[in-house]
Amino acid sequence: MDMQSPSPPLLILVTIILTQLLSKSCYSSSLNSLIYVGCSQLRYSQGSPYESNLNSILTSIANAASYANYNNFKISLPGSDPGDAVYGLFQCRGDLASGDCRQCVSGAVARLGATCSGTTGGALQLEGCFVRFDNESFVGAEDKTVAADKCGPLVGGELARRDSVLSYLGAGGQFFRVSEAGKVQGVAQCVQDLSVGECQDCLSDAVERLRTQCGSAAWGDMFFAKCYARYSEHSYTSKTENDDEIEKTLAIFIGLVAGVAILVVFLSFLSKALDHKGGGK
Repeated sequence: MDMQSPSPPLLILVTIILTQLLSKSCYSSSLNSLIYVGCSQLRYSQGSPYESNLNSILTSIANAASYANYNNFKISLPGSDPGDAVYGLFQCRGDLASGDCRQCVSGAVARLGATCSGTTGGALQLEGCFVRFDNESFVGAEDKTVAADKCGPLVGGELARRDSVLSYLGAGGQFFRVSEAGKVQGVAQCVQDLSVGECQDCLSDAVERLRTQCGSAAWGDMFFAKCYARYSEHSYTSKTENDDEIEKTLAIFIGLVAGVAILVVFLSFLSKALDHKGGGK
């Protein structure tokens, strides 16, 4: 039986599809990267009304992310006492598409539920979304408690551009802000339960603290409980070693697949040329 190799167009198409699938996988992985998680010290009794309310609010959060990038809830099922009420909210990064938001929040809810199992409160921040629940109402209350802060290595040379980016992020306006100056990019966001004035106050403090604490660092993150500000010389999300490894793996994979595709195309044309030459004798 004469076996035929796949046609060059088919190989090229497969290469493109595989590359897009791997790129999407890497992007989703980045959105789910953990920034911080914290759990309350208080615990509830298994099988209690509070547990039922908590399960209900986590389900509501996961479902709501299918059609919105922010929402808040108060759940108190019939028969439960006022003290068993659970408060919660979620928010996705302002530039996320609805599908990415839904996927991020779904993963965050599962992760927070497992990490803070049995506790009355918890908060989890991923690259792409934020989820929080508690037995006391926090919705609408400004909170500038530092949840996470990191600075990259000191590099210098981009201070003017960094200051320009941070000045824009702290200047007021939208709940989600993006700025760029040369290589330096920045992003800032408030939880949408805050008023415009509270958002501005929160971000002003976050930006100033970021400017002071990170100095001439290549990148910096400042996460408060209700807002955050970040900058980087490469992207508006600080890169981790894992992100670098993913990008290197992706580049190697694309290079290998493209190389094989080119080799097959070359051999196919060479085979046809030889067949044509042999048939002409």
